[in-house]
Amino acid sequence: MINIDGSYLEGGGQILRNATTLSVILNIPVHVTNIRAGRSQDGLRPQHLTSIQLLTEFSEATLDRATIGTTDIQFTPKTIKNGNYTGDTKTAGSVCLMMQTALPCLLFANGPSELKLIGGTNVDFAPDIDYYEMIFRPVAKRFNFNFNLNIVRRGYYPKGGGDVRITIDPVEQLNAVDLTEFGQIKRFFGRSFVAGSLCLQVAEELAEASRKLIRQHYTEELPIEIEVVKEPDQIATGTANGIIIAAETTTGCLLAANVLGKREKSASDVAIQATEQLLKDLSCEACVDRYLEDQLILLMALAKGRSRIRCGPLSDRTKTAIYVVEHLTNVKFQVTDENLPASRGTILIECEGLGYQRRH
Repeated sequence: MINIDGSYLEGGGQILRNATTLSVILNIPVHVTNIRAGRSQDGLRPQHLTSIQLLTEFSEATLDRATIGTTDIQFTPKTIKNGNYTGDTKTAGSVCLMMQTALPCLLFANGPSELKLIGGTNVDFAPDIDYYEMIFRPVAKRFNFNFNLNIVRRGYYPKGGGDVRITIDPVEQLNAVDLTEFGQIKRFFGRSFVAGSLCLQVAEELAEASRKLIRQHYTEELPIEIEVVKEPDQIATGTANGIIIAAETTTGCLLAANVLGKREKSASDVAIQATEQLLKDLSCEACVDRYLEDQLILLMALAKGRSRIRCGPLSDRTKTAIYVVEHLTNVKFQVTDENLPASRGTILIECEGLGYQRRH
């Protein structure tokens, strides 16, 4: 059994997600201590417990001491069974963070699987469902990681109630990727939304503020395509607003940032925050944005061949992901600070993957 310290660096739920996901795929028991020690409220929250229970179900694992607030678990998996599974946080816990835990496992199951996940689709401190559709899914496809995603209903804080269905077919092996050539920016695109009691004008203000800021940095020739949406009441639970703004380059790089609205923040401030985050990643010609880099670490370690990604300044989330993955796989990552004028301060992350193959 491998011990993982949940208080390392960021000390968040990502340590638990990566540790249990790799535990299932590699059939290695893990003991995770100090779970979410870096958070104001430590221990398992509903979304973490629901994720682990999902893994337990399709891996036939033995799970000790897992309840809300638990800071120490032992997890011993046996297999990876395909099937139809449901995960319901009964809160606004992030659907996307549950996907992050379950999907890589089901990629190596013994047949096709379907997931029904209930919770928050657009919540703070997590990528929203649009990010997964617009950015994560096409980048994951480069690894030979394919899934279909259907948003049946959106759900927001505090009630949640979002309903997302995912279908996934198994693969034999993941491919290594090279995301190091930035190219030129080809277009900007995104989605600005309101739901519940908010009027469409708020979504229009979000989109316009984002367009205005982009135009201060880039020429009129670059297209900016931001979808402006008022979510129909029948497919959205609760009141919310927000924006995801993304960019695509000529080499196929996809980068984005998403921010949710808050009562104390104007629509323009929300849009400016998201757009500034994206523009900062673009300014250093990163090929992977600040939200995606840590999510790719596990896939790089499992893939066959040498993977390379170029990102901006390394986040604690990414350093933490590398810590967990190295402990469980013995794969070693090389992190190079490209401190040269031409590199604009980017970081190069490389590893020779395991070449993990699906168990039959």
